[in-house]
Amino acid sequence: MTLHELLTKAVEASASDLHLIVGQPPTVRIDGGLETLDSYPPLTASDTKSLIYSVLSAPQIKRFEYEQEFDTAYELPGLSRFRINLHYELRNIGVAIRLIPKTVPTPSQLGFDETIYELTHLNNGLVLVTGPSGSGKSTTIAAMIDIVNTERRAHIITIEDPIEFVFTPKQSIIEQREVDIDTHSFFAALKRILRQDPNVIFVGEMRDLETFRATLTAAETGHLVFSTLHTPNAAQTVDRIIDTFPPYQQDEARLQLSGVPRAIIAQQLVPSESGGRVAAREILINTPAVANLIRENQIAQIPSTMQMGIKEGMRTMDLTLRQLYLAGAISETTARNRMIDPEKLTTYF
Repeated sequence: MTLHELLTKAVEASASDLHLIVGQPPTVRIDGGLETLDSYPPLTASDTKSLIYSVLSAPQIKRFEYEQEFDTAYELPGLSRFRINLHYELRNIGVAIRLIPKTVPTPSQLGFDETIYELTHLNNGLVLVTGPSGSGKSTTIAAMIDIVNTERRAHIITIEDPIEFVFTPKQSIIEQREVDIDTHSFFAALKRILRQDPNVIFVGEMRDLETFRATLTAAETGHLVFSTLHTPNAAQTVDRIIDTFPPYQQDEARLQLSGVPRAIIAQQLVPSESGGRVAAREILINTPAVANLIRENQIAQIPSTMQMGIKEGMRTMDLTLRQLYLAGAISETTARNRMIDPEKLTTYF
């Protein structure tokens, strides 16, 4: 058993993730569900260690053993790229590997509508894609960046940890910087990124106050910035950003946040009736009405404003799930289980 062999099987099974955990057989995630590779025995501690150490350099191994956490990317030429997370559990090494498609999916494959397409042609502001881990945030942003790359003459800079999709320059020029390899941190890169003449910036994840501040500053100084957050919906995304700031700065943060974001896209992947999964997206557009709610700290009213903002391209998650159900893309059970108010499945308006 080699890691190359396991990764090949994961790719052949169209898995999204591969898990290596001591005491359990190798396990893959397919269409959101976990399946064990029963042809393999449960992994021992030495199995897991030798499998993953076979693809790490000596400095990477040293750093992992010191920090007890480590993220990196790995590529098997001709097969796929992979995002690898190493950690310890019960004093043993645990491994979670995300499979990254070889090519960026097209907008039609991801179900983009005109609203999302138009966001890629903005000249400035912040576009956030949010959702739980494994909801396709990175893939959605990669497709949006590829639209810019295909249709605009722009300078695109990405800051990622690690780099996932590798872009081929088309109309645009692209620089991809990896944390700990090309820069010390998201914040370190953002501090000087404005001196690098960017048009479009992708911040892989806003993790701390310094990165939040630098990202917002980049977005309000004439650049189009994409980023991600692990938040389930648009309203909670606004709260999460504001709560990151100390209390004495939150009023100022609300004022800044009311003007900087152009859109928040919250998404989840739900089981499709035709097999696989389909993206369900909630979209908040920062209209004057939404900006006023943010300034006045009336975040709880954002969902009702979204319900009335369909003409501006807004939609709630419940509306999207209802539309997917009516189109036959998802089952009634799936729709009801994912909706905040299942009664709206048949009586939305």
